[in-house]
Amino acid sequence: MSYFAAALVSLILGESLMAAGYGFPSAPIRAPQTLVLVHLIAIGWLSLLLCGALFQFVPVLIARRLHSNALPLPTLVLLVAGLAALLFGFLQLSGMIDVGGWLFPLAAGLLSGGFALVLYNLGRTLWQARPLPLPARFVAVALLCLAATVTFGAVFGFVFAGSVQSGTLLTIAAGGLPLHVIAGLGGWLTFAVMGVSYRLLAMFMLAPELEGATPRAVYWLGTGALAVAILGGVAQLLRDATILPVLCVGALLGFAALAFYGVDIVYLYRARKRRVIELNSQMAALALISLAAAVALMVVLIAMNRLTDQIGAVVFLTAFGWLTGLGLAKLYKIVAFLTWLECYGPVLGKTATPRVQDLVIEGRARPWFLLYFLSVWGATAALLFAHAFAFRMASGVMVVATLAIAAQLLRTRLLSDLTAEAPLPEGAHRPHLLVSLTNST
Repeated sequence: MSYFAAALVSLILGESLMAAGYGFPSAPIRAPQTLVLVHLIAIGWLSLLLCGALFQFVPVLIARRLHSNALPLPTLVLLVAGLAALLFGFLQLSGMIDVGGWLFPLAAGLLSGGFALVLYNLGRTLWQARPLPLPARFVAVALLCLAATVTFGAVFGFVFAGSVQSGTLLTIAAGGLPLHVIAGLGGWLTFAVMGVSYRLLAMFMLAPELEGATPRAVYWLGTGALAVAILGGVAQLLRDATILPVLCVGALLGFAALAFYGVDIVYLYRARKRRVIELNSQMAALALISLAAAVALMVVLIAMNRLTDQIGAVVFLTAFGWLTGLGLAKLYKIVAFLTWLECYGPVLGKTATPRVQDLVIEGRARPWFLLYFLSVWGATAALLFAHAFAFRMASGVMVVATLAIAAQLLRTRLLSDLTAEAPLPEGAHRPHLLVSLTNST
């Protein structure tokens, strides 16, 4: 729960900065102010959210215990401290502070250490479960992409600090930003979410789990796309050649993987046994629509030769419509489930207990989720039409919607929506706010 709390704080702070006009589009896309926003969302929100979720659900994917329940806490400390150092480093680049050149090396060390613990803990857990089921294979590839993302980031950090003399590293730093983004946004975040979504959507909607040809095609095409783009891109940089050809090949493979993924997801929704699906699955559908819209937008912009000009809108829709939208939707269910399990797990089978759904009031949360997605789509349109003020207004609405969703999560954790007629049975206990005792994250 501490991961989720820290992640939500980062999300709300990032959205608030956008609403205040900080960073892109009010500043250039590569400006230090924009880099503050990007890493606050990518590391502080999405990566912390995903790490917290993987510590909980990788054991579910492979039916084995997490290798270490003690490591997530020091991991979180390292990641939060590293993120703080990184953000202050970017603030120094913008001229807001001046404390010397040690911030980026410190950030690189702390973040590398934190993510190394993530890789070790999840890697050891997966290694013990070989051969891996298909959803877990997605996670394994995503972890490799995380390692690549962190490596690129560390190189950039030391270059920013002026402590790199190696011509090879300087070459990678000069042309490796697209590879850093692909490894992070496409490999670590999106590929892991795709793999986990196969299991979670099937589980929450009572749909059949997919293990056939199309999910395997998604896995192999996606893995191939990432390998071609990242490894091929590095090879091209080291040859002092353009990375555009390998990015084009990787994009074609990636689009094919996403097309098959879309087919699978539509099948899961149609084949579900739960006719009336819960709010988290309804809102997940809007996140998936956002992903489809981001892909379609990218294709159109490529055809118009305007992708470079509008890449900010594509990344924004991917990060906030697809990844954040799905993250908030699933967090709504995950918090309720973990709270229910921690509170009522000790008395299951011994006395009557509420259902997981009794811990939430979906009708109160639904309007805020809808408002969130509408504001994201409005902000994307504002970016496409270069209306900075409209983007700020839409971002402000995102802040309001996110705060309201966070309030619903807090009510769930505090058992505030249980009726007075359903008191805690003997042996049950109220959960800790920030620590889930079912798995100490």
